[in-house]
Amino acid sequence: MKRTLKYLAGAAVTAAVAGMATMSYAAPHDTAGRATHSATVTAAAPAAAPAAAKKHAPTPRIVEPGERVTGAPGFELWLTPEGKHWTTPDMPEGQFRSVVDGNIDLGSPGVSVQSEGTPERVYLSGLYYGGKGTASVVELETQAGPLRGELLELPGRPGWGVWYAVADPVANDGSWNFVSEVTVRTTKGKVYASLSLR
Repeated sequence: MKRTLKYLAGAAVTAAVAGMATMSYAAPHDTAGRATHSATVTAAAPAAAPAAAKKHAPTPRIVEPGERVTGAPGFELWLTPEGKHWTTPDMPEGQFRSVVDGNIDLGSPGVSVQSEGTPERVYLSGLYYGGKGTASVVELETQAGPLRGELLELPGRPGWGVWYAVADPVANDGSWNFVSEVTVRTTKGKVYASLSLR
């Protein structure tokens, strides 16, 4: 009888420990929004995640030629083998930026930027091209603060793609550029291509 009770008590303790939740806390954030430190306390070792469940860095959205992507109401983009096409609420007939007219060198890393706005939004987009690795994210420094955008590419790794973002407008301070810097990073966090307008 003693042996049975000891086994049942041991099983209850094991079940209680295994069922405990993971607890976390984070320290107050600094002025840039980063945690100064954090820690995690775990009562039991978690099971290893399967290899397929590992988190991967994002990659560009692959779109078919002519497939329209809506960045915001009235702001649409689409790609063709010849380049980037887009509309804004003020220019619904569409605009075009070529990748085949000889104005860009697809063999050298580069980024372009087009910025248009209405009282409600600022529409930002451009080409990126020629970098090493797989493009993952686009980061922008703007008058409204830091911003992340989205990436689009055609199938088959054409060596170029399009980035876009939408921002809230800010009071004009007299400068010409809403965007001061554009950086496209790879899935490994390295710079694929960048542009500084400062």
